[in-house]
Amino acid sequence: MDRFKQKLAEHSIDLRKRKIEILQVNVGKLCNLTCVHCHAEAGPTKTKENMSRETAEAVVRFLDVSDAGTLDITGGAPELNPNFKYLVIEAKARNLRVIDRCNLTVFYEDGMSDLPDFLARHQVEVVASLPCYQEENVDKQRGRGTFSKSVEALKRLNGLGYGKKKEFILNLVYNPVGPRLPPSQKRLEEDYKKKLYADFGIVFDQLYTITNMPITRYAKYLKAFNQYDAYVELLINSFNPATAEGLMCFHTLSVGWDGRLYDCDFNQMLGMGIRNGRPLSIANATLKDLDQWKILTGSHCFGCTAGAGSSCQGALK
Repeated sequence: MDRFKQKLAEHSIDLRKRKIEILQVNVGKLCNLTCVHCHAEAGPTKTKENMSRETAEAVVRFLDVSDAGTLDITGGAPELNPNFKYLVIEAKARNLRVIDRCNLTVFYEDGMSDLPDFLARHQVEVVASLPCYQEENVDKQRGRGTFSKSVEALKRLNGLGYGKKKEFILNLVYNPVGPRLPPSQKRLEEDYKKKLYADFGIVFDQLYTITNMPITRYAKYLKAFNQYDAYVELLINSFNPATAEGLMCFHTLSVGWDGRLYDCDFNQMLGMGIRNGRPLSIANATLKDLDQWKILTGSHCFGCTAGAGSSCQGALK
C-alpha cells in the first residue's frame, strides 16, 4: 500500500466518484510557454498531442448526457487548439459554465488577436496564470517577458469588463516559485489586489493558490537541484485530512487530448486512466461506468491534501 492510501485508511477516507459536476478537458500539450512547474510538460514543440475534432465532438455528446454544469478547458495553452472555439460555442449553447485556463501571453500569438473579444462575447470565465505580482519571479518561472505581456493582457480583459462586471469573471492563479507550500490564499489575494491595482490599475475577482505537483517536468527540475525528496516529504508531512472532502476528483472527470478518461489532470499526465475492463474514453464511457468508481491515487496526491489543500479552484481550507 502506498503512503497516500495508508493516510486515507488511517482517517477512514473513501475516495469514490460522485456526481460529475465538472468536465475538465485537456485539449493538448501545445503551448507558447515552457514553464518549469508545468505538470503537463507543455511547450511549443508539442504539436502531436492535440485534440481532434472527432474527439471534441465526443466531448459535446457526453455533455448532452451528463449532469456536468461546467466545461473546464485546459492544456497546454488550450486556445491554440483549433477546436477550442467549437467547444466554447457548443457548451455555451447548452447554457453551461465555461472556464478557460489561460496563460495570458497567448493573446499575443499569431492568429489570437481576437481571443479576448471572443471570450467576452461568450462570457467565458477566465482563470489566468500569474504566479506572482513581481516581474522577476514571474519571468523566472515562465520565461523572460511573460510578466509584461501578462499585465497588458489583464488590462485588456479589464477593458472588456472582466473583473469589473459579474458576468465577466476573472480569477488569477498563484503557484509557488520554489519548493514550498502556498501561503494563505486570503491574505495573498489581498496582497495581489493591492499591488496589481496600485502598480497597473488591474482588478480581478479571486486568487487561487495551487500547490506545484512533483511530477513530470517539475519533478525533473527538483531532482536537478536535489530538492525533490525534501519537497515530497514536505507534502507528506503536511497532510491535512480536513481537505479530503473538498478534493476535486470527487466531482471532476478529466478528459485527455485523445479522449481517454482520468480522475484528474495530474493522473492524466501519469497515465493513470479510468478503466471498466477496458480503458474508458469520452466516446465509449457511460455514467454507469463511472458510478462509484474507486479513484486512483498515488504519492502525488499529497500535493492536493497538504496544508490548506489544493485544487483547480484553489485552496480547500
